[in-house]
Parts: sequence; structure tokens; C-alpha cells
Amino acid sequence: MSAGECQTRNANDYSDDEKEDTPPPLDAEDIELLKAYGVGPYTKLIKDAENEIKTHQETVKTLIGIKESDTGLSQPSQWDLVGDKQMMQEEQPLQVARCTKIIAGENETDPSKYVINVKQIAKFVVGLGEKVAPTDVEEGMRVGVDRTKYSIQIPLPPKIDPTVSLMTVEDKPDVTYDDVGGAKDSIEKLREVVEMPLLHPERFVTLGIDPPKGVLLYGPPGTGKTLSARAVANRTDACFIRVIGSELVQKYVGEGARMVRELFTMARSKKACIVFFDEVDSIGGSRTGGDENGSDNEVQRTMLQIVTELDGFDARGNIKVLMATNRPDTLDPALLRPGRLDRKVEFGLPDLEGRTHILRIHSKRMNVDRDIRYELLARLCPNCTGAELHSVCTEAGMFAIRARRKSVSEKDFLDSVNKVIKGYKKFSATPKYMVYN
Repeated sequence: MSAGECQTRNANDYSDDEKEDTPPPLDAEDIELLKAYGVGPYTKLIKDAENEIKTHQETVKTLIGIKESDTGLSQPSQWDLVGDKQMMQEEQPLQVARCTKIIAGENETDPSKYVINVKQIAKFVVGLGEKVAPTDVEEGMRVGVDRTKYSIQIPLPPKIDPTVSLMTVEDKPDVTYDDVGGAKDSIEKLREVVEMPLLHPERFVTLGIDPPKGVLLYGPPGTGKTLSARAVANRTDACFIRVIGSELVQKYVGEGARMVRELFTMARSKKACIVFFDEVDSIGGSRTGGDENGSDNEVQRTMLQIVTELDGFDARGNIKVLMATNRPDTLDPALLRPGRLDRKVEFGLPDLEGRTHILRIHSKRMNVDRDIRYELLARLCPNCTGAELHSVCTEAGMFAIRARRKSVSEKDFLDSVNKVIKGYKKFSATPKYMVYN
């Protein structure tokens, strides 16, 4: 082999080595693989869904002709103050009246006439305006009428006192049934009456019975009556109205009864409603002969209006009534009879297991040591309510803060039991409740 051939062969070997070292060019699949590195399994689907939503939003905006600048106030150069003022002067304000009766026409072509009562003026027989259909107006409804011909221009909603409408609980409380300890049986009875008719009404229809409509929650102070009502409000989607008994005691004669009427009118307008009367013994006290000057007559009138609304001449509708009190012996027998308050649920003192559960619930949010014996602490707190056990946990936290520690120890709990349960024994309301009832 000549020297030239050797050189040629060596050059070819080197070129092959260089070709092996050069990586091959990336194709489309390799690029997709590199792009997908570190991406979650649903990332692409989520992005596609977001892009599709944006596309749909743009399409809807284009179809209805709305731009972001059009949704706000127009520019001052486009204001027509003179035209707006003239339009407001031409449109006369309406007068409020009540449609007391509907007189049907003699045949289909003859329109119906409406008897309206304008307060402090007179009664009129009128027709309908151009913008109102005959199906919009019912007997007893409030309507807006013009000041010339008194024709009905608009149907109005029922008049409800703002103080009554503010009793509606808008935001759901953050309390669930798991946060109520030591009252397992009581909560089961409460859920049977309140939740089952709302969630499974067909069971009652099959049996042909009416579901219970009223519940009285009674027991010593601090056993979880109001807390259970808050849990019910959290659980159900029905409208929840909370009434404190003393709010219905008004200065003038008939005001409290009027508020009760408007309260139940508002409740009937809802699809399903729960009305909760807290501290009902302030207005539902037993009727006696009364004193001569009649100072408690107004309270009795308010209570009688509640009794009538619960089971009177008019149907109650899909309204559940909850009442809470710690003095059931003072309530009027007419309020407690079946048909008005069908179920009486007692929230008694929690047993050992219940007290342990309550201590665990309240210490769940606290920073505590691991080896705390809650059952031992529950044994040291006999005849205690849930509120007192909550106070025990709070005081234990205060002992830890005084000692400048970041977690609560078992010794803090023991000191707290000595302070709250034994030291404050004379302030306990439970023995009084036992004497009353």
C-alpha cells in the first residue's frame, strides 16, 4: 500500500468520526417533546379551554355590540342635559294605590276593570295602561297609577319594612354540624324536621302526611341551640331569616304585630324559608291577667300575631319555624301546641364523650402539645356546657401567652379548669335552669 492510499484512508476515518459526533437535526416530533417537558397532564387542555372561552366572549360582545367604553358613563360632550330634563318633566310621577277587586268583562273582547283604593283620596274603577298585561295584576296587589286617569301603569312588590328585610341572613355562616359537639341526638332530630322535607319531600307525599313545620330548641344557656341554627343556615339553600325576640317589641300599639305580618309575608314570597326566633321567651311569655295599665298588652298582641301566623286561617306555605329558649316553662301553651311547634328538641348537658368531642373541636384550631388527655380534662368538668368548655380552651391559651410559650400544654388546661370551672362556679347558669324547669 502506497503512502497516498494510507493518507486517503486516514482522512476518511476522521470524516466518519466527525459525522458520528454531529447530532442529527431535530424533527417536528422532537420539538413537540421538548416543548412538553415539565408540562402537566392537563395543561394543554386547560389552555385550549381558556382560549375557547375568550373566543366565545369576543363573539358574544361582537353580536350584542358592547364595548368596554360603552358600559361606563358616556363622555361629557355626548351629554344631553336639556333633553333629559324635558323627558323627566313630561313623565309624571306615579301614585301608589292598592287593587282591591277585579271586575271581569262580560265577554272575551270586553276588558276587565279594576277597583283601586288610593289612600286618603277615594276609590276608583280604572283600566290598564299600555305597558301592563292583565296577568300582571292580582287582587290585593300594590300598583302604581297615573295622576290623571288613575289607570294602572305598573305592578309593585309588597311593602315590607326595611327593618324586617334586614333580618334575612345573606351570607352563609361558616358553622357546620361538625362544629356542634355533644348534641348528636338533638341535631339528628333537628335535621329530620328541617332538612328532610326540603331535600326529600316525596317521602311525605307517599305516606300522605304533612311534614312537621315548627321546632322548639330548649336547654341550658351555652349548650349549642343558636349554634345549631347557624349550622342549619349553612347547610340548606333556603332563605334564612333570623329574628331576635326583643326586636319585635315596639313602642307604639300594633307595630310589633305589623312587623310579624310583614315578616311572614316576605317568607311566603320565597321558594323555601326558615324563620329562626332567638330568645323567644321575651315575646312568647304565658298570658296572665296582666296589670291594670296594660304595659304588657303590646307584647301579648305580638305573640298572638305569631300564634296566628304559625297555624291560623291562612296556609303557612313552605316555611319552617325554629324557636330557641332557655326558659320553656314561661312560654304560652297556645304557642307550644302541636301544629304550631310540632317538635320539642332538648339540648341538654353533654356527657363525657360529648365533652371530650367539644374540647377537641375547640382545640383543633389551637397550637397544642400532642400528648394532651382530653378525656381526663372532660372528667374534670362535670355538668359543664359547651360554652364553658370553650372558655376553658381560651383560658388555657391565655396561660400559655403569659408564660411566653408558643404551644398550649396539658398543665395550662388543668390550670384553666381550676380557674373557669371551679373558680367561676357561682356564675354558672345551669343550676338555675334546672330549678326553673
